[in-house]
Amino acid sequence: MGSTQEGIGIADKPPEPDPDELAKQSLVKIKNKFIVMSGKGGVGKTSTSVNLSTALAAKGHKVGLMDVDIHGPDIPRMLGLEGMLEIDPNHKILPKSASKNLSAVSIESLMPNKDDAIIWRGPMKHTVIRQFIGDVAWGDLDFLIIDAPPGTGDEPLTVAQLIKDAHAIIVTTPQEVALADIRKSISFCKTVKMDIFGLIENMSGLECPHCGKMVDLFGSGGGEKTAKKAGIPFLGKIPFDSKMVSCGDSGKFYRDAYKDSVVTRAFEKVAEKMAKLVS
Repeated sequence: MGSTQEGIGIADKPPEPDPDELAKQSLVKIKNKFIVMSGKGGVGKTSTSVNLSTALAAKGHKVGLMDVDIHGPDIPRMLGLEGMLEIDPNHKILPKSASKNLSAVSIESLMPNKDDAIIWRGPMKHTVIRQFIGDVAWGDLDFLIIDAPPGTGDEPLTVAQLIKDAHAIIVTTPQEVALADIRKSISFCKTVKMDIFGLIENMSGLECPHCGKMVDLFGSGGGEKTAKKAGIPFLGKIPFDSKMVSCGDSGKFYRDAYKDSVVTRAFEKVAEKMAKLVS
């Protein structure tokens, strides 16, 4: 009799929820999804993700920032987020709150030792990204900004497969070695049929603190020319500012500290173009 009851218990156990279905249910509540990509590392992709997110949140939009750079997660440090992610009563992961309108999720917030290397193959990355979509209590969002690692590998491909209506923002610097890799990112988006919202030329000149003259550290105009040739929108130039580095290292919001800077105004203009999708 005991074994019969045990068998009934197993039979009556509700089936595990389908991960893909959970992801779909979560995505329905998110109005606009953007993946920030780059063909090459070191072009300021993560700082672009952070500053666009904070600019949108400052406008009153509900924003989620999802860090899918599995091997080099930097979002928590740049937002000044500490501690591990927690679980709500419904067994959903609670994103970390960075401000009233901005929350974030990163693999780093699940690691007891932040300096441990993550040595994973593609299938594991796919599973984690799907969990970041479906198992996180994002709630109703105006924007989900996805910070992807450089290149066209597992992470952006997983996002393209799971989030069919995602828009790509591609970040480059002006020099040709970066632009060559960006052309591969543009090709990737076209191949997987992902909408390209536009291209940003980051680190586009440095304003001299003494005379105010703009110095082209890495050249200028390459991003705009590449966008025009590829037939995609050019979203603007973001100048280099060393204070951006110090803010990122200390976990402070650049736009809060330097509201009237050229860089803040440049990110504001891009955020305004994104906000038009909501209105």
